[in-house]
Amino acid sequence: MSSGLIDVHAHHLPGFYVEQATAAGHTHPDGMGSWPAWSVETHLDLMDRNDIATAMLSMSSPGVHFGDDKAARLLARQVNEYTAELTRDHPDRFGSFASLPLPDVDGALEEIRFAFDELGADGVALLTHTQGVYLGDRRLEPVFAELDRRQAVVFLHPTSPVCWEQSALGRPRPMIEYIFDTARTVTDLLMAGVLTRHPNLRVIVPHCGGALPVLADRINEFMRLFLPPQEPPVPDGVQQLRGLYYDMAGTAFPRQVPALLQLVGPDHVLFGSDYCWTPPPLADAHIAAIDAAESPVQGTTWRSLTTANAERLFPGRVR
Repeated sequence: MSSGLIDVHAHHLPGFYVEQATAAGHTHPDGMGSWPAWSVETHLDLMDRNDIATAMLSMSSPGVHFGDDKAARLLARQVNEYTAELTRDHPDRFGSFASLPLPDVDGALEEIRFAFDELGADGVALLTHTQGVYLGDRRLEPVFAELDRRQAVVFLHPTSPVCWEQSALGRPRPMIEYIFDTARTVTDLLMAGVLTRHPNLRVIVPHCGGALPVLADRINEFMRLFLPPQEPPVPDGVQQLRGLYYDMAGTAFPRQVPALLQLVGPDHVLFGSDYCWTPPPLADAHIAAIDAAESPVQGTTWRSLTTANAERLFPGRVR
């Protein structure tokens, strides 16, 4: 097995997407200063420099839906066809998580079919909410039913919460708003029973689970207090969280990964760079910190451990 990392949290930014998002008003996406530069060449340079074998490309926030269903369907299709072309041109280096035009359920179902059956997508990327519709919303049930039928990998990615104008206090939303919106939507999945109704979903939670590792017991307690008992009993909240996968994108060390390992076993941790939204010098530094950290499993490194975990999710993606 290669020691090359499998990057499950990697973003691309084709020029046509930036143009359309900017035209829709996202001149400073999620409160950041500007759109980062991205190209296939610079992405491959970062991968080669850090021995990243494969990057699973996904579209980050603000996604593809800017308020118009028809335009969102067209942009999702354009993004997914572009990404599929990249994976065909670089089959050993790039994989793809398809974008869906949620909250347009009919459009999302059609794009799931097209992405998997025509483009060979490796999974789908879902924002923590789209137009205020969080992932536990009953309107999304047909989408999760179809993804469950396909035993799909579902990569979650945060976006600005619906209340960001008040809660962000004028600061970049990725700093802490992303972390709490991740916890908000996963909690919504738990409370709404999505994960127990659809046990074949393979969900990747970003950024070491956001705030979930320190909130898991509190969430679990409230689930016991406010959800009716079910027959037969379903796994409790902590057990459900342990069944999800978590990527290490961001400041994984020295504190976030140790907190995550109090919740989930090391066999459910994956590598993520968050490039290109994490600038190359920071991405290099984050990877160096991972390489310097001791693996929790004797005889492994974080590289070999996360690569083995990713191989189970994406057979054949390891060189």
